[in-house]
Amino acid sequence: MNLTGQSAVFGRRKEPHTVIIARGNEIRHFTIRPWLAAFIGSALAAIAIGYLLATSYLVLRDDLIGATTARQARMQQAYEDRISALRAQVDRITSRQLLDQQLMETKVSELLERQSQLSQRHGRLGPILERAESEVGTAPAAADAAAKPDEHADVTGGIAQPAAYSVASLTTSPGAGDTRPFSLWSTRSEPLPSDSAADRADRLFVSINQSLKAIETEQLTRVATLADNAYKSADAITQALQAAGLPVDSEFGKSDAGGPLIPVDGSMIFDSKVKELDEALDALDHLKKEARKLPLANPAPGHSVTSPFGVRTDPILGTAALHSGMDFRAPIGMAAKVTAPGVVVKAGWNGGYGRMVEVDHGNGFATRYGHLSEIDVTVGQKLAAGDVIGKTGSSGRSTGPHLHYEVRHNGEAVDPLRFLTVGRKVEQYL
Repeated sequence: MNLTGQSAVFGRRKEPHTVIIARGNEIRHFTIRPWLAAFIGSALAAIAIGYLLATSYLVLRDDLIGATTARQARMQQAYEDRISALRAQVDRITSRQLLDQQLMETKVSELLERQSQLSQRHGRLGPILERAESEVGTAPAAADAAAKPDEHADVTGGIAQPAAYSVASLTTSPGAGDTRPFSLWSTRSEPLPSDSAADRADRLFVSINQSLKAIETEQLTRVATLADNAYKSADAITQALQAAGLPVDSEFGKSDAGGPLIPVDGSMIFDSKVKELDEALDALDHLKKEARKLPLANPAPGHSVTSPFGVRTDPILGTAALHSGMDFRAPIGMAAKVTAPGVVVKAGWNGGYGRMVEVDHGNGFATRYGHLSEIDVTVGQKLAAGDVIGKTGSSGRSTGPHLHYEVRHNGEAVDPLRFLTVGRKVEQYL
């Protein structure tokens, strides 16, 4: 085979390099093959590249380290900022919880204080309401419904009793049947899903406050109603006595008021209402005591009047004469009762009166009971209203059994019908 043709096909074959070293008489030669030369070149190139890389690293190392350090610093700062934000959020939540707890404790303290005030008010109201029940007794509205008596009608008929004014509901604490705390305070049992604990607590406190306010308002309303009824009762007694020309305290009910407006709190309002009720009861009690001293009762209840006060035809002589009292039809032996408290000043036979008892009631008022068949009291004896002084009869200047009844003021006979009429009007209050 032709070698020249092979070289033309596959290329020219590289010959190995021969290195000859001559030193004096010594001659040395080395043969460097192509692959060894390529290896040595590659090694030198790698060393050069490594050197260049190392040099570049040394030159750029500070910038890389600075960038890395800055990046780490930024990451650390970001973490620290995040931690600070989380800590601040935790602090805010903790502070909110503390504030909510303090607010709740304050609200609970206020509720307990108001409940204590209600309990104290209830303790104060108990005695004064018992007094109001005994003093007021009946509603003044009943007096308006009662029929006015006719002056010429039978004043001895039955007297319709008005409906009783009850204050028993005030003497019982609201919710007394349930001893659970806050038993009267109803709240919504089904909270909204979006409600928080604070929202539910706020609604609960609002509901409790509304319930307490309702109880306080009810107390004030009832106390004011009692005071108003007491004043109405006293006014009714005063008007009845004044209409009959009987003595009455003219200063009662006088209201001269004025001054600057000074707002007051609930406790002061309650104290003011209680004081007003107490004053109204004092005034009513004073009027009752004064009215009870007057001879307003009927000496012969259930018995008709046979002869009124005033000028009449004398039943014995048949001539005109002044009849100084009223005659009540009564059988012999019926108990005669005194019409007001007083002291017996006469008890015995007294001319045309026959057996007579005279009772002094004070303030110039006196009553006489004549034509008795029996006297059961003695001079100087103290009597209460309704005490029996004797028994009816027909002694003295009389045409038949009856009770002669007189009312005298400062020794002068006055019409007993005035007193009986007033007695019927004010009996419901006394």
